Amino acid sequence: MSAIWRRESDEWRPLLPSGFANEAALHDLVADAPHLLPLSGDPSLVVVGREVTLGVGRADLLAVEADGRLVIIEIKLKSNADARRAVVAQVLMYAAFMKGIAPDALQSDILRPHFAQLPFDSLEQAASELDQTGTFDASVFSAGVAQSLAAGWFRLVLVLDQAPPELVQLVGYLESISEGVVLDLITVSAYDLGDEQILVPQRVDPEHVVTEVPRRADVPPLASSSPKPMPLAGTGPFEEAVERAPAEIQATLRRLLNWAQGLEERNLASLRSVHRDERAILLVWLPGEKAGLVTIWNDGGGSVSLWRSVFVRTAWELIGPIESLTGKALGQGTAIADPSPELLD
Repeated sequence: MSAIWRRESDEWRPLLPSGFANEAALHDLVADAPHLLPLSGDPSLVVVGREVTLGVGRADLLAVEADGRLVIIEIKLKSNADARRAVVAQVLMYAAFMKGIAPDALQSDILRPHFAQLPFDSLEQAASELDQTGTFDASVFSAGVAQSLAAGWFRLVLVLDQAPPELVQLVGYLESISEGVVLDLITVSAYDLGDEQILVPQRVDPEHVVTEVPRRADVPPLASSSPKPMPLAGTGPFEEAVERAPAEIQATLRRLLNWAQGLEERNLASLRSVHRDERAILLVWLPGEKAGLVTIWNDGGGSVSLWRSVFVRTAWELIGPIESLTGKALGQGTAIADPSPELLD
């Protein structure tokens, strides 16, 4: 069991968790910042519904991963009696209800009222907003959604402030015998330190033997596509691509590169390079996230893409000034060629 220690009167003492005021507070936290959850495989996901009616109950959150896998998230405080065993029955009941539902029925019959409250109106649009590298393939994603629903291959996530031992044991057993289903047991501890709140999310790994999951013969494989380029830490590949770029655009690319490196030096960004043919993309991620406010492109000239969904979540007050500077409505992936110093500032 982990703890946060602080030094008081020449002694190291554990800082006691302050906990959450109620279950709704933890629910809101996960809904607003699902990227904080340390899920197995480190997937990107977007929440597409809260209190989603599935059969006779309502799942706390429903989300979708970039590859089309559906994610059911249940949230409980340890003080809730359901946190020991009933929460597992709940999430399995929701998964059983969803298995076999047609993708169109999921979106039109179940998720339509939730889309009305969100900045997207389909699973495809929601998932496309996770992509900042230009590699989203709608057909592959749709095939992934269909396969997830047809086979019942979901990610089931249990989020608690503390995990009772019997729940850990039960999840470990289910993980050891499940086929195609991913179970994540996550604890989120909250600490008050002065005027700040510190969160410590952890994935609880029960002891179990992992076996390879066979692919069901009656479920068609996902549509094949070329492998997606993976983000690489640092700016090396992007810098090499700049050197290969036409001389007339190198100055703009270096200006953007220097700007991004300045953000990283101030701990305001984490930089990743992505290979694309002879070019490269520079991802300017927010610290601790797999998304950023901007992506820098080396694509016949230096440009940046602005990502509205990230601005809405982390810097909504800048949307108006940016639209005034650029003369463009800030959308998802709005492209700005040769951005001005004022915009970068």
